[in-house]
Amino acid sequence: MTNASPIQLRFAQLRDQGRCALMPFLMAGDPELDVTRSSLLALEAAGADLIELGIPYSDPLADGPVIQAAASRALAAATTPGRVLEMLRSLQGELTIPVILFTYSNPLLNRGMEAFCREAAAAGAAGLVVPDLPLEEAETLSAIAAGHGLDLVLLVAPTTPPERMARIAASSRGFTYLVSVTGVTGVRTTIESRVADLVRQLKALGPTPVAVGFGISGPEQARQVRDWGADGAIVGSALVKVMAEAGATGQDGASAAGRFCGELRAALDA
Repeated sequence: MTNASPIQLRFAQLRDQGRCALMPFLMAGDPELDVTRSSLLALEAAGADLIELGIPYSDPLADGPVIQAAASRALAAATTPGRVLEMLRSLQGELTIPVILFTYSNPLLNRGMEAFCREAAAAGAAGLVVPDLPLEEAETLSAIAAGHGLDLVLLVAPTTPPERMARIAASSRGFTYLVSVTGVTGVRTTIESRVADLVRQLKALGPTPVAVGFGISGPEQARQVRDWGADGAIVGSALVKVMAEAGATGQDGASAAGRFCGELRAALDA
């Protein structure tokens, strides 16, 4: 793939191998950035293909209670966007899989789109997800991000009308993020079967890979998403919860993250 981005290259490799991408989500700075750093390396070692790294924000509209609590802990630990990028930069040469930053519009606009993208790219990020950015503004940000070698990943919800879904699929770079539920992130016991239809609809719109997130709580659901034809499974709240529970009992959060990631990897490859 000529001039392909790191995210595009990773999905192309996985497609050639007939594998589904495992994409865990971490909240940076929960409970502190040293743990996040160790966890990123543990996740790669356990078989993660890409990692979504959340930048904590005080008003996380798309996040359910587990990730909101993680963001609160991270903010209490004085985690800032600058410190997150500094930590990520320190992993250059150690972490080899693509990292996608998950942030909200306000911190991004506060820093300036151009400055944020420049700093994110310099720190080694491969892409951005900004869940509350309207499509019209996302098209502006996508061009800025691309100028710095970053893919701006856009989200499709179950309620997205077909014509808007087509615009999002055409504008999303790296992959399209399919939200499996109507509502916020969180661990759910089942994934709605209509997600299979949405995966098919999105994949019919073009070659951009489709990854499913919001609500995948464990290995069985990750495998279900794979069987529905998704190119990637994003696991956030369940992993954040595993790490928080480990920390609460004095265990190492990074080791717990690695173990859980290994279970997900085994399920996706089964």
